[in-house]
Amino acid sequence: MKKLLKGIVASALVLAMAAPAFSAKAKTNKDGTVDIEIWYGAAASEAGPIPTEWVGYKIVKDKLKINLKLTALPSSEGDQDTKVNAAAAAKSLPDLCMVSDAVFQKLVDQKLIAPVDKLYAKMPNRTSKLYDKDSRAFTTVKGKSYGLAQPGSIVRNEGVLIRKDWLDKLGLKVPKTTDEFFNVMKAFTEKDPDGNGKNDTYGYGAFLELSATNEGLGRRLDPIFGAFGVAGTWNLASAKTAGLNINKPEYYDAMVYMKKIVDAGVIDPNWMAYKKDDFRAAWKQGRFGIMREQNAAYASQSNYTPFDNNFPDGEWIVIDPPVGPKGKSSCGTYTQAYRTYVVSAKAAKEGKEDKIAELLEWMSSDEGYYLLGWGQEGVNYVFDAKGVPTVNGIPDPSKAYTESTMIPYTQLRNMVYYNGDVELAARYPTWYAKNGKEMSALKALREMQSKAWTACVGQNKMPLPNADLKRFYEQGIVEFMTGKRNLTPADWKAYVAEFNKVGGKEWEDAGVKLAKELRLIK
Repeated sequence: MKKLLKGIVASALVLAMAAPAFSAKAKTNKDGTVDIEIWYGAAASEAGPIPTEWVGYKIVKDKLKINLKLTALPSSEGDQDTKVNAAAAAKSLPDLCMVSDAVFQKLVDQKLIAPVDKLYAKMPNRTSKLYDKDSRAFTTVKGKSYGLAQPGSIVRNEGVLIRKDWLDKLGLKVPKTTDEFFNVMKAFTEKDPDGNGKNDTYGYGAFLELSATNEGLGRRLDPIFGAFGVAGTWNLASAKTAGLNINKPEYYDAMVYMKKIVDAGVIDPNWMAYKKDDFRAAWKQGRFGIMREQNAAYASQSNYTPFDNNFPDGEWIVIDPPVGPKGKSSCGTYTQAYRTYVVSAKAAKEGKEDKIAELLEWMSSDEGYYLLGWGQEGVNYVFDAKGVPTVNGIPDPSKAYTESTMIPYTQLRNMVYYNGDVELAARYPTWYAKNGKEMSALKALREMQSKAWTACVGQNKMPLPNADLKRFYEQGIVEFMTGKRNLTPADWKAYVAEFNKVGGKEWEDAGVKLAKELRLIK
């Protein structure tokens, strides 16, 4: 694949040609630079922050006259929201910041972020790659675009995985139905599948990864709820079925099955306490044998190596999600996801918009794109015959961009990736585990995408519950799992009735109305 530009000279030429589009209005430091502070979503939060010696700092300072200040947001969306909301309350948002959909609308309402419509034309290369009409529409409120929304995680890039070596050791087949899944979970918990003579393994592993589109017990348990046709927060399949899944009779059936898993002790007991990084550390330590995981978090070399070192003969495989009693099956719901960065009203007032646009345009130039995505050419990667970054042929293999120690240097790659062909080929290189198994996050992705999923287009546009209702919803579901609430038909009916009384019905009606207005359901 040919590059659009080649070399620093070409990149400098592009910047020079683009220069007239930017006007220097921001206050400069004594050295002529402008401070630009970014709170970013790290590509691999567990790998640590961008090192202070990262060459990108010097490049943008010398070429763009920008003194870049970078801060990684917390790994979980909930903690990210807390940090951004606190900054908003203190009127101290950074110049550019990644925000969740829930926080985005609040910042618009509070007039703490600036419209970005005029920035698109000032970064034509980046706009052509990242900000299409759907992206702009996603961040448009009352005729103005308030966020720079770029394609986020590739859709349907997670799946159900199982320890094949554990199945083989216990003489079990890959489970298909919910009953078979439960039996395998029980065997993984009770029959010492790792052969260490200790009672230290469990059937299923998860953590509470809640979001606006995955309320209840979160998306890590969506394959369980998907077996009953109630994955995710909303049902947007049709006007006839549209509504909150918690109000569907099948939701109770899914809760009963999940409670059976909990009561039998076949799920890692730390699942309610784990954060994302804890969960990933646990599967690499052999704590459980079934999970829902993301393709690269599972199969990329830097992420899989700790597991490979611990269990050289271990093997995970992607399987179909469980099939429920009525034939339903789904890994979870999906819609196009975006990573949204906003420009603070404070930054706009200080005249920093043009420098922010200049920085983002540089990021999407060849020089910035490959530096943020793969590191330094000739050090962390070289180009193969097809123009795809590869680690084959670099002078020092320990500095390959795929090595865990090098991952911090490309923590900003999600700010430039747009799921292009070169990324998928280079982002997911093939490698081999210690047992000789071919490992490819790209192959895992394609397998995961081929499994059953539930389309829920527009779920991320649905209205949000108020804080009290959200708390009642989330705490109540957890309390049924812990036993604080009895999970009986009568108690469940009473809980759902109270949920609707305190705002659930109003929330559902507003969501269905909006879905019809947006023509998401027919």
